[in-house]
Amino acid sequence: MNQILYLASVFALGCFVLALSLAVIRLSSGPTAADRVLALDTMYINGMLILLTLGLHYNSPVYFDVALLICVFGFVGSVAMAKFLLRGEVIEP
Repeated sequence: MNQILYLASVFALGCFVLALSLAVIRLSSGPTAADRVLALDTMYINGMLILLTLGLHYNSPVYFDVALLICVFGFVGSVAMAKFLLRGEVIEP
């Protein structure tokens, strides 16, 4: 691996881990439920970005598949939480 690519991936991993830890702090101390949902969205996006960066770093396609699964489940979870906050129920009878 190229030295510049290696240093860039390590720097990106550090930034994403820092952003993930700040989202955890926001999740635990969010004043409203909407803030907590946004923190969860940020956490799954940062988790996906960490996996994509690791996939580039280790040159392994498995990380990309797992990142895609996290992205899909995170989107479905965000939609369900938003629907629950707006209407009070996820599945309508």
